[in-house]
Amino acid sequence: MTLLFLSLFFACKTESQSLQKKEYPRIIGDISKDSLLDNPNFKVCDSLERGAQYYHKKKSFAYTGEKAAVLEVFANEFKPLGEEDQNGWIRIRFMVNCEGQTGRFRMIESNFDYEEFQFDKIITDQLMSITKSLDGWEILSHQNTGYDYYQYLIFKIEDGQLTEILP
Repeated sequence: MTLLFLSLFFACKTESQSLQKKEYPRIIGDISKDSLLDNPNFKVCDSLERGAQYYHKKKSFAYTGEKAAVLEVFANEFKPLGEEDQNGWIRIRFMVNCEGQTGRFRMIESNFDYEEFQFDKIITDQLMSITKSLDGWEILSHQNTGYDYYQYLIFKIEDGQLTEILP
């Protein structure tokens, strides 16, 4: 009898745990703070962490000197690997806060068929490091108040060479 009671008790407890409300991002694509990945000194300005997605901004590429300045930085700093098996897309998403500082960097890698693919660490480390070093992100504002926003860069890699940067 005791064994039956314990079995029912644990079965009910397990069921109630699985019914707990799951937390979902406000909008698909929001980047949640992760203390294992993120710089603890990066702070968003909006206490509700409602960064504007790239499609909510009037200006899609808000960088001093525009895209040409970013292309120049990567042309000068990226050292190609020159490996024929290194082909695909690398996307780095991040946030820019109301002071123009960046943080919460996330990377996704895929081949040209958009299947998960792991690039050589020499390539990904360079791209992440250079992206983090970009310091010309503009402060965007609405009604004279700066706001946080999401930004992304997509890198096309062909034979270990950086051949294109989007957007």
